[in-house]
Amino acid sequence: MKAKIHPRYQTCNVRCACGNEFVTRSTQPKLGVDICSSCHPFFTGKQKFVDTAGRVERFSKKFGGTYSFQKTNTPAAK
Repeated sequence: MKAKIHPRYQTCNVRCACGNEFVTRSTQPKLGVDICSSCHPFFTGKQKFVDTAGRVERFSKKFGGTYSFQKTNTPAAK
């Protein structure tokens, strides 16, 4: 490797949105993350409820909410 072209690799403080902090190594001195191993559902075993009802209601409101597929009377090709 060439000398003096790579960024400095140093200890890094990582802070999660849940408040958990831990130390790792990176080229950045501080990092902020949204999810870590102490709050991610895969690691905690707790299932989070995601509210998708609002999205469905917005879709129904935007597109009318009812869809019906009508059969067309077209002669079959022979």
